[in-house]
Amino acid sequence: MRKNIGAGRERMRLEDGRELRLLSALEVLQARREAEELAQNEGERALCANACLLARALENHGRPVFDSGKAVLAAMGVREIGALAGTWAAFDREENPSPEDGRERALALKKAWSTRLMSAFAGACSGRSGPSPQRSGPRK
Repeated sequence: MRKNIGAGRERMRLEDGRELRLLSALEVLQARREAEELAQNEGERALCANACLLARALENHGRPVFDSGKAVLAAMGVREIGALAGTWAAFDREENPSPEDGRERALALKKAWSTRLMSAFAGACSGRSGPSPQRSGPRK
């Protein structure tokens, strides 16, 4: 069982009772290698990668639902594989954010702040200021 340093969730329950679990780096590499063997051309690579990932991540009562990516491809449709893989990817990003995720969020916030209207300050400094109060201390 994988230990998450961030102490987040390890599993996500789906509506049908099955669960998606986070994978270790080794499991992700194994899924990629299996997908490379399954895919016969570049167009099949993403589908095979998603199927192999789901073969490892999708469980029912703590046991894998499928024994291989090929079994996932035989049992599920393209859209279902894509939807479940997308759900797993979002879950993984949520529980294991990368520095790049933080950068993207920071850039989006920076852009939002630079383009928003500053109506709260409109006119606050636009009027002519009166004379400044005299200093009470000695002049230099």
